[in-house]
Amino acid sequence: MKFNIALLAGDGIGPEVINEAVKVSDAIAKKFNHEINWTPALTGACAIDAVGVPYPDETHEICMAADAVLFGAIGHPKYDNDPSAPVRPEQGLLLMRKKLGLFANVRPTFTFPSLIDNSPLKRERIEGTDLIFLRELTGGIYFGEKGRKDDGETAFDTCTYTRVEVQRLAKKGFELAMTRSKKLCCVDKANVLETSRLWRETVQAMEKEYPEVTVSYEFVDAVAMRLVQWPNSYDVLITENLFGDILTDEASVISGSMGLMPSASVGEHTSLYEPIHGSYPQATGLNIANPLATVLSAAMMFEDAFGLKEEAEAIRAVVNKSLEQGIVTEDLAGKDAKAYKTSEVGDWLVANL
Repeated sequence: MKFNIALLAGDGIGPEVINEAVKVSDAIAKKFNHEINWTPALTGACAIDAVGVPYPDETHEICMAADAVLFGAIGHPKYDNDPSAPVRPEQGLLLMRKKLGLFANVRPTFTFPSLIDNSPLKRERIEGTDLIFLRELTGGIYFGEKGRKDDGETAFDTCTYTRVEVQRLAKKGFELAMTRSKKLCCVDKANVLETSRLWRETVQAMEKEYPEVTVSYEFVDAVAMRLVQWPNSYDVLITENLFGDILTDEASVISGSMGLMPSASVGEHTSLYEPIHGSYPQATGLNIANPLATVLSAAMMFEDAFGLKEEAEAIRAVVNKSLEQGIVTEDLAGKDAKAYKTSEVGDWLVANL
């Protein structure tokens, strides 16, 4: 098979971790007799520096023409530390989601047996954790009307959802639950927010279409608490944009490192695969960033975008092997253990496929 993949390395450690995912993907392609055509494109701070906008039209055209997008990270301190900056890298990410129709962010959280004690949570609380968040990506407070009034002394951000936006995200949640343990949790704040009441009544109306799925409804603050108490009690969770942004970051540390969790953003056009961590500018160019989340994002791409489960499993197996044998970067290496460089981890994965 032949694949055209848009390669958006982005900022900070993005190019470094993307490079290792490309090496592993190319090795998998060779092993299984596939052909990958990579097309690099600019996004984020590097795009602003080059052409003045964070998501150029040329990048969008490349993404639309691709079979999938492999994405690194965006963000730079010169924008993070300047709240008055008129153009910001994160605007490019929001625009990309909107223009590509990426309305559903799929974020798994699972544990690795060899790293179970790296988690900040007790072993008995997290063993068996295997959950997936579906976060709505193109609606809510991030895309609502915002501004200032009263001479700049009052600021507002408006949260707006339509029933259609909730239905299309919930549909993916129900369908995913049907392939797993048939449990779905709708996360909202329906005791306070009108948008949450719309979420809840919409999902309730859809229950009859999926009679095999057991649906629960929980307030976001309760879920935040239970994620650190009994994360293994959840399977598939659906929620709106802001709640999902916060809860998925909370869930990500259950495994012991944000550098281990992959994600996908899917919707109307080309699907995008990316690690959940940020651009980590302090580590840029030091060859110390953990590439495994990006490599596992590539595994999600092979399975979900291309339907190649065996290839995806081969990547996951070699990642697990690297963890078991301690071929890891400094964020996972023990106090007296050797820490490998980003590129060394990638080379080891390729050699052991």
